[in-house]
Amino acid sequence: MKTFEQAIAKENFVITAEISSPISCGPKELEDKIDILKGTVHAINITDNPGATAHMSSLVGSAIVIEKGIDPILQITCRDRNRLAIQSDLMGASALGINNVLTLGGDPIKNGDQPDAKAVFDVNSKTLLTIMKNMNETGETMSGRMLSTKGSFFPGSAAIVHDPTKEWDPKILNRKAELGTKFIQTQFCYDIDILKNYMKHIVDAGLTDKLAFIIGIGPFKTGKTAQWMKEKLFGTIIPDAMIRRMDQANDKLEEGISICAELIDQLQDIDGVSGAHLMAPRNLSGIAASVKRAGITIS
Repeated sequence: MKTFEQAIAKENFVITAEISSPISCGPKELEDKIDILKGTVHAINITDNPGATAHMSSLVGSAIVIEKGIDPILQITCRDRNRLAIQSDLMGASALGINNVLTLGGDPIKNGDQPDAKAVFDVNSKTLLTIMKNMNETGETMSGRMLSTKGSFFPGSAAIVHDPTKEWDPKILNRKAELGTKFIQTQFCYDIDILKNYMKHIVDAGLTDKLAFIIGIGPFKTGKTAQWMKEKLFGTIIPDAMIRRMDQANDKLEEGISICAELIDQLQDIDGVSGAHLMAPRNLSGIAASVKRAGITIS
């Protein structure tokens, strides 16, 4: 199995996709979803209690991805664990060969179906990056206790694409790189012109020498879906013309796949872009079809 880290180092363009960990005590639902994506992605993200609702552990979900022969990207939020639990999960992940970790804050508890739950936030995502950096480099826990085996983590962070001014200083991304981040997966961005401007600033700042930028997109199911994403998902950028195109299409599923495949093609021509991160939790078959239509082969 080629690892995600190896793919970033050797491939011109990588494909990652996200699967929402199931609300289930059994593996079959997740296994079936993985099978849909097999052969069309370099790595699969497993979400960590998305929407502040209880799902199967992202660590266990990532272990199931490995069993299926695909390198997982373990998502860890700071919302649900204290520092002891986070360090314990990281040690367990490493022991299972799970080294790719996307660090996140987590959706607000009030947005979930158990709003009386207590958010933890003992550490933030920057501290989580520091924990992994120390486990990798010095082999220490937060208390200074030595690990018998060092970590081999390949940490990642999230970012939101925007249309920057000339004065924009990407200091937050620089800081994440200093703390050990190796890759960035962004929120949805379907506007190529805005993305080109954003990436020009990123390249000019020298950040692509330190970080692999993987841009969030995905196949729409309907124009209504696209409009909802634009209005409800923070940081999402979707041109109105693209929503109209979906509304006017006779076969909306096919049109969504075509748009996604076109974007994959365009992303490959943008300086500094290392790949596409595909998100469509209720349309995984559309993800697989989009990658195939774009002519991407996974070796």
